[in-house]
Amino acid sequence: MEHAHLPTTEAAVTAIRALAEEFRLSVSVTDDIGADRTSRRTSAPLFTVTDPDGSLPHEAFVELAGPPSVSVRLFPEDDAKITVEGVEFHDVPRDSVPAFLRSVYGGLAFTRGRRFPPGQWLVVPLPGDETYKELIHLSFLTPWLARSARR
Repeated sequence: MEHAHLPTTEAAVTAIRALAEEFRLSVSVTDDIGADRTSRRTSAPLFTVTDPDGSLPHEAFVELAGPPSVSVRLFPEDDAKITVEGVEFHDVPRDSVPAFLRSVYGGLAFTRGRRFPPGQWLVVPLPGDETYKELIHLSFLTPWLARSARR
């Protein structure tokens, strides 16, 4: 399924704020603007703010109060890292972030375990047969993760 296109980091932050308001969550946003401030551009020359093409990269870190506690790091390269109760989902497309969060806060996300080999996964289904699945380390099994288990 096609998600609404979010052309900029600020557009994604606006979409996350709207979703937080819908689910009555408090939100905290930290912005890093400029090639010298964003995390993936550690090789930027000193006092260089723009990219070689003249653009101004924008990265944001968004924290949503839980349960579950969620943080989103939006990168200028059109992707994000979403952390749900300590479980990290890397390389989530920026356009999929609102659907991902809606799935988590809407009760569609669940944990699934198996006996052999032993393991527990957090599964986040999105509309259109798109699913994200990450291994949960046993030390990170929080009450929210434990109660969202499916057999």
